[in-house]
Amino acid sequence: MTHLQAGLSPETLEKAKVELKENPDTLHQDIQEVRDMIITRPDIGFLRTDDAFILRFLRARKFNHFEAFRLLAQYFEYRQQNLDMFKNLKATDPGIKQALKDGFPGVLSNLDRYGRKILVLFAANWDQSRYTFVDILRAILLSLEAMIEDPELQVNGFVLIIDWSNFTFKQASKLTPSMLRLAIEGLQVTQLSVFNLMF
Repeated sequence: MTHLQAGLSPETLEKAKVELKENPDTLHQDIQEVRDMIITRPDIGFLRTDDAFILRFLRARKFNHFEAFRLLAQYFEYRQQNLDMFKNLKATDPGIKQALKDGFPGVLSNLDRYGRKILVLFAANWDQSRYTFVDILRAILLSLEAMIEDPELQVNGFVLIIDWSNFTFKQASKLTPSMLRLAIEGLQVTQLSVFNLMF
């Protein structure tokens, strides 16, 4: 086990080895192979390239170097294309604060039987007079960014459950196709190894 695998339980280490093809003997080499591809995308500002960060993307793509790099590139490309979304991405931002207060997202304290973190969204709780859909998305992305630092969750992943019951037509009218596309792209590049979306 390397220092990069510190914090993983024996069960999760085994899962990483079997399901993700994570090999402690080649971990640094795997990371370097992804890092070496960065020069192929001079159009992207890779703001973070440390070992622990790149490892998140390798785990998300089961140690397929090319797919891990592609996800890493998409991660920073999304941020470059949506600069306003990531300005002041903090829990103290008024819109994010209100969204978090209303449970966007709600995070359950217990994990599911696969060791995944469970996030729940009750769509009807959206108070459009206090914050926008983009504030909700920013709150979700901020939460996921914080949680994905946990190596256990990098291996086991997340489940996002969205409850649409009692969601009104008035609320739905605020969801434009471009907003939904922004949300889907944002969730796809959050580099989650197991990210299940349930409605």
